[in-house]
Amino acid sequence: MEQVTTIGLDLAKAVFQVHGVDAAGAVMVRRSLRRKQVLAFFAKLPRCLVGMEACATAHYWARELAKLGHDVRLIPPAYAKAYVRRNKNEAADAAAICEAVSRPSMRFVAIKTEAQQASAGIHKVREMLVKQRTMLINTLRGLMAEFGIVVAEGPRHVGELVAILADPADARIPAPLHDGLMAIVESLRGLEQRIARVEKQIVGGGRDNATCRHLITIPGYGPILSSAMAAMIVNPAAFTSARHFAASLGLVPRQDGTGGKSLPLRRRGSSSVRSANAAMATCVGCWSMARCRCCAVNAPKTIPGW
Repeated sequence: MEQVTTIGLDLAKAVFQVHGVDAAGAVMVRRSLRRKQVLAFFAKLPRCLVGMEACATAHYWARELAKLGHDVRLIPPAYAKAYVRRNKNEAADAAAICEAVSRPSMRFVAIKTEAQQASAGIHKVREMLVKQRTMLINTLRGLMAEFGIVVAEGPRHVGELVAILADPADARIPAPLHDGLMAIVESLRGLEQRIARVEKQIVGGGRDNATCRHLITIPGYGPILSSAMAAMIVNPAAFTSARHFAASLGLVPRQDGTGGKSLPLRRRGSSSVRSANAAMATCVGCWSMARCRCCAVNAPKTIPGW
């Protein structure tokens, strides 16, 4: 155990797989660990290089193992997959991670602090709440359209449907369905309040972040998008060029085959950040031509306190 220099750790919910080699590459340890045994196992080892896939709970374990003195590195799962030599299982994955982490050309994911993970997590909460709001709005629209009640697209027009339901003189929706739709309306109001509270927290946290205050000066960037970029892109210096950064967000065509063939945009990185950047670029393009229909006004927004 004292000769182990590199370890590949395959993360899981309950049972973890460890694959360790010495400086010559000979296998020294290959075993599974229960969750409660992981920290005790690594505490007995001398300082070594530990590789893990950048998946769920990876940043937590990276921080914990780093406290024990180990050199921890996170590998994108797609990069570790190329080193799997046989059928996919936990032992094969751990061996592949151990091999991948020792490659000099391997790219690694920056380990996030607890504060950085919390900043990124609040955006996940907002994204989930917005999805729930969209689901309720679509349900409300679809059910009322069955009775010939249709309004213009966009969340801002949902109030017209709510006004119809609240009008006691309007009997186009039968009683059993009417009560159910009013329950959806109440849920929508609650979601709007929760989203507003979460956005207030995001904006408040962005005021204290120098990176957010710098990003918000970019045309089209608001407090939500600038905060998301600052939270999810921990180490921009890891990208050698702006194109590499755009590729990590999925904003450039992927390359497959020969002959200059270009395929559709990649589905990589955060879908919410990618779509927000695409919407921002569209708005800025329209704004520059003085025909923006996406923005309420043709002047930069002033965010209080920024």
